[in-house]
Amino acid sequence: MPEPFDALRRPSERVAPDPDFAAELRDNLRRLILNGADMTTTEAPATHAEMRSLTPYLAVSDARAALDFYVEVFGAVRRGDPILMDDGRIGHAELAIGDAVLMLAEEYPEIGHVAPREGGASVRVEVPDVDISVARALELGATLIRAVSDSPYGRGGSFRDPFGQRWLVSQATSPAAGPKPARHGEAMYFTFQVPEAEPAKAFYGSVLGWQFSPGSTADAWQFSGPGLEGGLWAGDRQVGWKLMYAVDDLESALARVREQGGQAGEVEHHPYGTTADCTDNQGIEFWLWQRPAK
Repeated sequence: MPEPFDALRRPSERVAPDPDFAAELRDNLRRLILNGADMTTTEAPATHAEMRSLTPYLAVSDARAALDFYVEVFGAVRRGDPILMDDGRIGHAELAIGDAVLMLAEEYPEIGHVAPREGGASVRVEVPDVDISVARALELGATLIRAVSDSPYGRGGSFRDPFGQRWLVSQATSPAAGPKPARHGEAMYFTFQVPEAEPAKAFYGSVLGWQFSPGSTADAWQFSGPGLEGGLWAGDRQVGWKLMYAVDDLESALARVREQGGQAGEVEHHPYGTTADCTDNQGIEFWLWQRPAK
């Protein structure tokens, strides 16, 4: 009877791995490298990816190649096996990207499911390293729309992939690096009050590069620039900057405003906290803000 351990003494021989196992192993290695993950983790790669209120569903010109492309560029992880139709086309496939799910299928012109030829919607995706992802996409045949650069909204770029889809690729932020809590006395928001909005938008947009988006009320605009976020208000009010300061206790702060010769307005409750309009002892307007109770 042969000794089972005799096989260990034989010369090693190469064997072809199972194709499905090899593909899954490559996907996991790419994901770990792109995400900078700890190689000792035992967590399943797609555990936290789940359906959200809004889930993109793409029509792509070549679903098999698109799946490989998104795995390679975005560090995506396949969710199960694609559903194959009788004619060989992929009728449905899913990928996990971060904590979200991306769905896609081959083009089906007979039901209007086709990839955009020009223009079309864009899908925003966050990646651990936007420079690496965009560079890899271009190597794999994507067409650059906007080169990677820094902006008030973070670092990002955009491209059209070889399958007709447009992507806005953004640098993912570290979950641990959330917004710092505002300290008592800190100026945490401000409004620039001007007589007319359009001349101010044209002037500061040209001179300082500010970008504007409509606010929640008439003649109000959100604006941002390097290291700067605030609101622009137009109308018959005090012209200039109006700052919002954080306080630990709004009622106590309002009492001190009055004691020091200022004026304190009515307390207002908002989802983002409690505020009150005030003026100091020389008539300069400002806000006080207290964070919402947990």
